[in-house]
Amino acid sequence: MLKQQSHIVAPIPDALRNKALLTVEELRARGKADKAAIDELYNLIVELTEEGLDFFFLEPLRRLRASSMLMGMAKMGIGSMLKGSKMVIHKVLKKLDDRSLASILDFIEEIICEPEETA
Repeated sequence: MLKQQSHIVAPIPDALRNKALLTVEELRARGKADKAAIDELYNLIVELTEEGLDFFFLEPLRRLRASSMLMGMAKMGIGSMLKGSKMVIHKVLKKLDDRSLASILDFIEEIICEPEETA
C-alpha cells in the first residue's frame, strides 16, 4: 500500500533489515502476543525508530557540517523524543493481542524495502 503513495525513505543498515525481517518471520510463526514476542517487537521498533530519527534529524546536520555544540543539542532533543516514544510504544505493546501483533508485523514488512539494483 505504501508503494502506491508518495513516501519518504530512511536507509537502514543491512544487518537491521535482516534482523527486522527475521524477527517478523519468527513472531509470525509463533503467532502469539506473549511477553517474549512483545519484548522482541519493542526492541525492533526502538532500533528502527533510532535509525529513522538519526537519518531525518541528524543526517541533515552532518551534511551541513554543523558544529559539535549544535549536534550535541540536537542529540539531546532527539534523546528526549526517543525516551517519550519508548514509553508510548511500551504502553501500546503491553496491550497487544494476537491479531494486533499480526497487523504490526504486516506494517513492518511493508516499510522494509530491499535496496534498488544499480544499473
